[in-house]
Amino acid sequence: MSRATGRYERTAVPGEEVRDFVPRPLPPADPRLSLDSGALALLSRAERELSRLELAGEMVPSVDWFI
Repeated sequence: MSRATGRYERTAVPGEEVRDFVPRPLPPADPRLSLDSGALALLSRAERELSRLELAGEMVPSVDWFI
């Protein structure tokens, strides 16, 4: 199944024309996004790891150094 994730638009800026990608809104509606138990477990783990990363970022004196 193929799903269009967005579209490209042309934008004129001084001296050139550029193409930018405009993503479709999330969550996708057609077809609907369905997550099985494995995907939900991975999503839950990712959320926990992001929380840990946020906490670690608060503990260092400089976020630039941390990155």
